Amino acid sequence: MLLSQQPRTHFNRPQLREVICQLRFPAILTIDTQEPAAFQEAIRREFPRYARKQDRVAPKVTLVNGAPQVENQPSVTNHTFVSQDNKWKLNLTREFISLSTLAYGGWEEFAHRLDLPLAQFIRTYNPAFFQRLGLRYVNLFSRRDLGLEEEPWSELFTDPYLGILSQEDVREEATVKCSVDFDTALDGSCRARVHAGPGLIKANTPNVPQDKEVKFVLDLDLFMGGELAPAYAAGALETLHAHSTELFLGALTDKLYRAMEPR
Repeated sequence: MLLSQQPRTHFNRPQLREVICQLRFPAILTIDTQEPAAFQEAIRREFPRYARKQDRVAPKVTLVNGAPQVENQPSVTNHTFVSQDNKWKLNLTREFISLSTLAYGGWEEFAHRLDLPLAQFIRTYNPAFFQRLGLRYVNLFSRRDLGLEEEPWSELFTDPYLGILSQEDVREEATVKCSVDFDTALDGSCRARVHAGPGLIKANTPNVPQDKEVKFVLDLDLFMGGELAPAYAAGALETLHAHSTELFLGALTDKLYRAMEPR
């Protein structure tokens, strides 16, 4: 089964790398042209560090009489607000607001961190509706950290996430590349875009030694589209979180589940 019916579980040895929540809305140009002073003042206690940068937008390519025409797009102002401990980051642009963390301690804490900035954003900018709500969980499973170095991935993940590694005649050490990517509806309003598979994780920090351990990436991107009224955003995110739990637990075998020490 793709989705697990097990109850939600917390782990002593989680393998979660990053959690990102993004809410997209029709462009609000004042976010580009005016400093978000009122917004910052409301969230400054939780996110005291501020930076502003200009993000480049990919050129728009269109066909004119059969010939491609490249049209450069204006840059987008990205307002970044960071917590004092640098573990939480809030981004605000003319088209989205997002919250991300590398120190996810559970959904309740994450939702609590989002409550104030989301409410203040709605109060300050009054978006007509949200076009897309997304909740993304990026997991990097380390057999070394879990004491499972002798176990093949086929003993740790269920078949839908393994690709050819689920086959008995395929040797993991002989397989250079194997990943699974799918996009599926989970209910009438929610979809999931999933990437899964082993690989090397490159460090982007200069002069930092590269990790040579092959890890298993499980990237769960859940989202809703349409025109969602701001008042229903919190409930929609709760729905996305519930589906993420079903997907995540459905990917784990009992052996991996136990190694992560559920509590």
